Amino acid sequence: MSRARNGWVLPVSLLAALLLGLVPLPGVLQALRPYWLALVLAYWLLETPERVGLGTAFALGLLADLAFGGLLGEQSLRLVVLAFILERFRARLRFFPVSQQALTIGVLLLNDRVISAGLHLLTGVPQLPWLYWAAPLAGMLLWPPLHLLLDFLRLRRPG
Repeated sequence: MSRARNGWVLPVSLLAALLLGLVPLPGVLQALRPYWLALVLAYWLLETPERVGLGTAFALGLLADLAFGGLLGEQSLRLVVLAFILERFRARLRFFPVSQQALTIGVLLLNDRVISAGLHLLTGVPQLPWLYWAAPLAGMLLWPPLHLLLDFLRLRRPG
């Protein structure tokens, strides 16, 4: 039996993550911007795998590519790799304490940066500055409060 009570939280949280990726930030903060879409998608992959999967990750990535104006398919690939790894190890990760989940998410976000750098290298797109490699650390630090917020919204009683 699923404990989910608020069906609106999933689409609204994914839309909010997409919009957070579009918000303009000053130079230094831009480099430290966490990959919101990956963080929110990771939460839903761990908590409700029957509603979110590889297809959702692919479609969300294409939508993000169109919204951000990047290389078409880049974010789809990155999110599908993240979703595949999370689906593969979901049974273990789900029962980690949130602090250990944060470390795992940090490693997955670092893997995402490696994939992005590899794609940029293969396609001849200029590499991002070194400060961008700190963004997975920001995502790792944001995982516990994000997890708690989404849990609260998903599990609270409607009305």
